Amino acid sequence: MTEAPPVRDLLGADVPKNWGKWGPDDELGSLNYLDAAAVLRGVQHIKQGDVHTLQVQMGHPHGDPVWPGRSGIDRSNVMDESNWDGADAPAFPGGLHYADDKATLFLQGSTQYDALGHVWYDGQIWNGYDCRSTVGALSKASVLPIAEKGVVGRGVLIDMARHRGKDWLDKGETFDHNDLEAAAKAQGVTIEKRDILLIRTGFMKYWYSTSQADFYDGFCEPGLTYSPELVYWFRDMEIPNLVTDTIANEVTIDPVSGVALRVRIGGDGANPIPTRAASANSVQEDVADRSGRRGLSRLTNSLLTSSASLSGQAP
Repeated sequence: MTEAPPVRDLLGADVPKNWGKWGPDDELGSLNYLDAAAVLRGVQHIKQGDVHTLQVQMGHPHGDPVWPGRSGIDRSNVMDESNWDGADAPAFPGGLHYADDKATLFLQGSTQYDALGHVWYDGQIWNGYDCRSTVGALSKASVLPIAEKGVVGRGVLIDMARHRGKDWLDKGETFDHNDLEAAAKAQGVTIEKRDILLIRTGFMKYWYSTSQADFYDGFCEPGLTYSPELVYWFRDMEIPNLVTDTIANEVTIDPVSGVALRVRIGGDGANPIPTRAASANSVQEDVADRSGRRGLSRLTNSLLTSSASLSGQAP
């Protein structure tokens, strides 16, 4: 395997950046585009009252889709009816019984948002903050500002798997912004500025349809592949949120450079907040600017989507 070059050499000196665009203290990145006008624009597209969850089930009998090396949720009961089987059973006024449980999990072990401080290179995270601010817990660019703001706007679902006539995209299969626009046109929708972009690859359906051994064999998820043109497209379209049904938001290993997650580290100029279905970026199993350690539990944010935006979604 050829050694991958340093990211700085791949990106060059002229890569676009949004750092400083919203001031030196910003921790939201492109989510700043989701202002009151963006919320009202999303509301105008609601035609039906249907609700679609973007969350994959935690503790699924098939297992939790997680990044290699992580483990799924470990949930156990603390209290249940068996606690009242013996003579030393707890007693509460009125005869109250109850069930309680606890869980240990990777915060990227289910559908989640990435905070802007999640991935970096050359010693700086989002907005130029020192990467030492991640030690112990993210003191800058964590998921907390995202949770406090909330994510609401017009969502557009692009079904890349269906567009290519597949149940799911192949391992390592790539697409770019031109492919997204072609798929949108085929679905009869238009990707507009400041849309929340949801991409269905079908890869979560693949997870539930195959064995874990097959899923992780030659692990390389399908997804967006890096190019300067892709970064400029995201920047010019002011996309605030990228949502996918994969563990990461892009092809795992760039097929040209061999760099892992190159879109994530090379796309800081656009910095749409990634949301993933299995580690987050989630378009659910069939529906369809980054953060380090989640300081809080995973978010489940509201997306206002029009019925037209959902046309072409998988059954």
